[in-house]
Amino acid sequence: MGLPLGGYLLGLALHKGEFNPIVDGWFGTLTQLIPAAVCWMAVYRTRFRHIHVLLAALAMTSYALGNTYYVLTLAGSLALPFPSPADIGYLGFYPLMLGTLFVLGRFQVWDRSWSMVLEGAVGSLGAAAVLAVLLGPVLALDSTGPPSLATAVAVAYPLFDLLLVAAIFGIAASQSLMVGRFGAVLAIGLVIFAAADVIYAQRVTSGLYAIGTPLDAGWSIGLTLVAVWIDRSVRADTAVKPAGLRVTAFAVSGVSTVAGLGVLVLGTQVRVSMLALILAGLVLILAAIRAQLAFRQLVRMSDLHRQSRTDDLTGLPNRRALYSDVPGLLAAGQAGRSALLLLDLDRFKEVNDSLGHDIGDRLLAEVGRRLSQQLRTDDLLARIGGDEFAIFLDNTDQDQAVAVALKLRAALAEPVTLEGIALQTDVSIGIALAPDHGGDVGLLLRRADMAMYKAKFARSGHHVYARADDSRGEERLRTLEELRIALVTDQLILHYQPKIDLATGDVNAVEALVRWKHPGRGLLYPDTFLPLAEEAGLMHDLTNVVLGKALDQAAAWRAHNQPLTVAVNFSASSLINADLPARISAMLVDRGLPPTALTLEITEEFLMADFPRARVILSLLRGSGIQISVDDFGTGYSSLAYLRDLPIDELKLDKSFVMPMADDPRAAALVASTIVLAHSLGLRMVAEGVESEAVYNALARSGCDQAQGYYMSRPIPATELDRWLANHRTVAATGLAL
Repeated sequence: MGLPLGGYLLGLALHKGEFNPIVDGWFGTLTQLIPAAVCWMAVYRTRFRHIHVLLAALAMTSYALGNTYYVLTLAGSLALPFPSPADIGYLGFYPLMLGTLFVLGRFQVWDRSWSMVLEGAVGSLGAAAVLAVLLGPVLALDSTGPPSLATAVAVAYPLFDLLLVAAIFGIAASQSLMVGRFGAVLAIGLVIFAAADVIYAQRVTSGLYAIGTPLDAGWSIGLTLVAVWIDRSVRADTAVKPAGLRVTAFAVSGVSTVAGLGVLVLGTQVRVSMLALILAGLVLILAAIRAQLAFRQLVRMSDLHRQSRTDDLTGLPNRRALYSDVPGLLAAGQAGRSALLLLDLDRFKEVNDSLGHDIGDRLLAEVGRRLSQQLRTDDLLARIGGDEFAIFLDNTDQDQAVAVALKLRAALAEPVTLEGIALQTDVSIGIALAPDHGGDVGLLLRRADMAMYKAKFARSGHHVYARADDSRGEERLRTLEELRIALVTDQLILHYQPKIDLATGDVNAVEALVRWKHPGRGLLYPDTFLPLAEEAGLMHDLTNVVLGKALDQAAAWRAHNQPLTVAVNFSASSLINADLPARISAMLVDRGLPPTALTLEITEEFLMADFPRARVILSLLRGSGIQISVDDFGTGYSSLAYLRDLPIDELKLDKSFVMPMADDPRAAALVASTIVLAHSLGLRMVAEGVESEAVYNALARSGCDQAQGYYMSRPIPATELDRWLANHRTVAATGLAL
């Protein structure tokens, strides 16, 4: 295509504007027939599968045949009437090419938003309005005479040009046409073609057109570029893939709006066709509608952006906002120091499970409000998920960060009353400092997380990250995963500590204490894994395993005529389920055990955290015959009210009161008075932590019911306990001292 087009352009530049058989004849005809042939080659390669390629080939052929007839007539020196068969070929190009564009865009019309549709309409009408001004003399001249075929054909050319230009600019403005990587070639080709039409119409109207000028090359160049687009898009198989016109879309619609306004302004100065004024008016109306939609979209996008960075529950920034804003704050304060605090509420899961998620949500909202009140205006507070909050403190050193942590803990320690229930919020805070502990938000957050778990495990309230915490963090994660495996692979075992009846010396009850028989680390005691299980939400599963093993052992002892009541420790998180009484009763029935074979040891913390719920659950348990014991009595929120109102069978006096009895008369007096109080309420008193004969005898003199401790026996496996019990009975039978 390039060779004949180059020869044609060179010939037009050299000859003097007269019809030349070689230049205007042969070269002019070849520059239109060859592009048509290229399109038909593309049709053949696609095996007629692409309708738009076929329509483009037909359009190019129609125009080339019309032009061939025109050239042959002029070469024969014959007069060419108007309209002539050549006009049939010329006019056939426009609907076929418009059909090509329609086929390309037909699959996307329904997928486009109103904004894109309006952008396309603004682009189309703006271009059409300008073209209507340029073609005004042509339209006015052709419409002056009576209706005729010649008039219709004469008007058809500018109208088709209007449609073609409108389609091109509508495509560019709305991005609605999939024209592939070579879409710009198609657009440029059609614009050049339409421009040649417009200039030709103007020159014909003014009587200035002459054949053989460079203007005649406009149609050949346009058709050649259309053929290039057809050929390249078919070869690359990208004819129906997303277009590359996106960058110009906004500019085209903007220019079209300005053009419409310019046409209206021009209409106030000179005579402009009514068609141009109507089109320009429509441009401004649609542009105003588009602007309104754009404003709404901007407002909606702004709102969506705000929502994407905001926690719905508390109204605080969320994790996305934290990761977005902190890097800028770190970069702005490179010369100074800053701190990242990670806060996690202790035992928040118990609130959700026992009181409901609505109460938990209200508690989180109140926590967010209290934290905000304690911070500076330029501090960043974010809720990053669940019951975790993060705070970024700019221009803050370690001492200041610790002071803020203490202030936050004090603010959250004040009870929150929700639904008539007073909730006290404890929090664990991890502190990481920049740049000492990291220079990016991800690293700071990870290290603050390690420090937070250190604070939670040590019950210290807050902890500043140290290098040693890296290994502890890895060890904690590894231990947690191993504990999950241990729960399903039977690695947990129970040791039992006997409870001695101080009046008779008999053993009728034992306490079951869990141990972890770790495959690599040996026997692990509860303090190494129970806090981790509580934090990770594994306490429910762990308690089920311990309870099942304890009841199995109680059933085995009963089968050997050795009925022993087994005491099992229950954490607050294990007691919150309403179906617990029914589940425990079913486990007892399955093993043929009476309810009195089990004692549940609970803490004062559970009793005081949710007194109404504790009363309901304990009443159900006690009603089924299961015994209730209050463990570590005297160390928590001791209150005569719950001793009076709750169904309790025994109190276990904490070892911190028992151990100093032998040497501290005040401690002995306190223990004696507590025993009297328990008996006056109809409760048994059990003393734990008995480690000497003097304490054992003092408890017996004070009227304590039962005792357990290392003086009598450490917690031991069931087989060893059987031997210990046999030896204990032998000693008791001979009347020897314990």
